[in-house]
Amino acid sequence: MKVALGVSGGIAAYKAAEIVRLLQERGIQVQVIMTRAAQEFIRPLTFAALSGEKVITDMFAAGNAGEQPNIESAVEHIAVAQAIDTLVVAPATADVLAKFAQGIANDFLTTLYLATTVPVVVAPAMNVNMWNHSATQANVQTLRKRGVKIVEPETGYLACGMTGPGRLAENEAIAAAVMEALGAAQDFAGETVLITAGPTREKIDPVRYISNRSSGRMGYALAEAALRRGARVLLVTGPVALMAPDAVEVTRVETAEEMQQALLQLLSQATMVIKAAAVSDWRPKSVAAHKIKRKGPMTLELEPTADILAGLAGHKQGQIIVGFAAETENVLENARQKLAAKSLDAIVVNDVLREGIGFDSERNAVTIITHDEVVDVPETTKWEVAQRVLDQVVRLRKLRAAPLKAVR
Repeated sequence: MKVALGVSGGIAAYKAAEIVRLLQERGIQVQVIMTRAAQEFIRPLTFAALSGEKVITDMFAAGNAGEQPNIESAVEHIAVAQAIDTLVVAPATADVLAKFAQGIANDFLTTLYLATTVPVVVAPAMNVNMWNHSATQANVQTLRKRGVKIVEPETGYLACGMTGPGRLAENEAIAAAVMEALGAAQDFAGETVLITAGPTREKIDPVRYISNRSSGRMGYALAEAALRRGARVLLVTGPVALMAPDAVEVTRVETAEEMQQALLQLLSQATMVIKAAAVSDWRPKSVAAHKIKRKGPMTLELEPTADILAGLAGHKQGQIIVGFAAETENVLENARQKLAAKSLDAIVVNDVLREGIGFDSERNAVTIITHDEVVDVPETTKWEVAQRVLDQVVRLRKLRAAPLKAVR
């Protein structure tokens, strides 16, 4: 795994050297990016020696007259964005928070933030009045809504001589937040997780089909998150324009029947099943052998496809099974009915009528319902939703493993 560590210009910049060491101890490769202001507090050579990687200090050149550029191409921010698994900024100054929140990209670090789609962790550090200022707090709230993990500054004696919140969080706390963002808790070690993703397609004729708007992003986020947490991952995916990590074992299907057969074949290997695919509920009763010509109105006779999720209940052998439900009305009531009717351990439901989340989006807002708990996950990235779903699976696993209390 690889992390980009952004260091911005505050007195706490020297503490970032310890963060590099802590991440390396956890097996993480670290690429350091420094703002110009950060270089006034600590030299790039320090981070280069610690990380064993070149330190990126400027968008185009190293900054001092006569020095050669320390980037390899004019689009290296894109290359770095694609190579990392998490972006962390520590310390994050008020200036960096403002630029991130407003989408300003005037140096390598801020440009990298806009170019990357991986989880982002920021650890603010600044004067107490700067931290408490309404502008800074508004920027922090904006970043939180976008799914950025904020490692809150601590309260204490500050370099400016004042006392209050603004001191950089402890390095161990920052390293822990990075590991959480990476999904590196390894609490799925020894588990085999069977995940479905994407839509299915039901043929009408050789060129047309019935499908839905599912992009597969939620299922693929679950697959990557489970993999990073130590699981063996079996992914059964409908047709999507996504690439799974190399270590994920992928089975590609097209129709609901193909997905059902793939799941039944793999079920015995799995200890957990998370069905995030959006399976077609109907298929044409017959498929035309040739392209149907347009000759006015056409009636299409449909028949229901198999209820894959309900069918798994009759074949499971102790697996934890989690379903997904996309609803447009009576969201929670319908989800609870499916939880009971399909013998699920948990169901993840979202209102697909809400704009900006769910289908065709990088973001989602869901409610996770189990037989003993309801957890609301407000709008955030699908990666974060995946983590919260896996957290619930871990909780359910622990409940199953807990010994029964004696009845007196």
